[in-house]
Amino acid sequence: MIGKDQVVEGLDVYAVGGAVRDELLHLPAGDRDWVVVGATPAEMEARGFIPVGGDFPVFLHPRTKEEYALARTERKSGRGYKGFTFYTGTDVTLEDDLQRRDLTINAIARHADGRLVDPCGGVQDLQNRVLRHVGQAFTEDPVRLLRLARFAARFPDFTVADETMQLACQLVDSGEVDALVPERVWQEVAKGLMTAQPGRMFKVLRQAGALQRVLPQLIYTDELGENLALAAERQLPLASRYAVLCRLTPDSDALSTHIRAPSECASMAVLLRELLAGLNVTDAESALALMERCDVLRKPERFVALLEAARCVQPFDSRLWETRMQAVRGVDAGAIARACEDRRLIPETIRAARLEALQEIF
Repeated sequence: MIGKDQVVEGLDVYAVGGAVRDELLHLPAGDRDWVVVGATPAEMEARGFIPVGGDFPVFLHPRTKEEYALARTERKSGRGYKGFTFYTGTDVTLEDDLQRRDLTINAIARHADGRLVDPCGGVQDLQNRVLRHVGQAFTEDPVRLLRLARFAARFPDFTVADETMQLACQLVDSGEVDALVPERVWQEVAKGLMTAQPGRMFKVLRQAGALQRVLPQLIYTDELGENLALAAERQLPLASRYAVLCRLTPDSDALSTHIRAPSECASMAVLLRELLAGLNVTDAESALALMERCDVLRKPERFVALLEAARCVQPFDSRLWETRMQAVRGVDAGAIARACEDRRLIPETIRAARLEALQEIF
């Protein structure tokens, strides 16, 4: 609901989008978005709002610091999701603003008095568990395809309307999807990976014919979707889920570079493939070499996270590997270094001690 901190005397303010949707679904609401109807930028600043918008007027509330955007319409003016011209005149109505949104369930507004404004049938689609586009303008913005796939992952009990999937395919056939920039792709992929059913995002992209256009290096299978579901069930962090996503991809570095994945995620993807390939080693030397490649001495927490990610792919005794890690880390490298008369032999002497410690438990 809209609290007194959000009501500004003389402004026509509405809560819109995800917060309203999640409230109607009885889910915890995240960040709230607000639309102001019939105001000018000058009026907003005069009331203490702080302008932060780039392409169109967006302001921070002087107390809550939540974002308030002027109601706007948009017109296609170029390729990609930035190829739009926006209009934010005082004659733009709330219904005009809602009509430019992607999905009907995201095009619901709530007035301060609690009244819902739902010109696109979003409430009915929420009740029917349907993801449906607002209008034909869906085909003008390729980000909407990514968002459709991400919401399919977040709400796995929702179906995608047939006509919406047809428009998603049009975004691919027209080449509009090729205008997506890497940063925007990663932003949506990261959000999708943190949903309850991450694999559904990639299934929807595959169904629309967009998967190999957006993530050309990715190899995705239904079994991989099951691995991702397990990672979500176990509440693994983003880097671990991304590593699971990339486990079948021969060159995960190429994919990570293509979508500008953070270095932590890219590294986890490479190391998980290393770990999965060496889980069944039968000698101490191979086990030590694997742990060295995984940098277990400097980053033991990451190694444990890798083990958890690997368990989502195949069953094995992760406690055995944790015991091996503790054996390696338990070697007193400092004492060995102090006792070594030839400084040049320190590294190999320490490694020999670690290997011996491992051999004792093999």
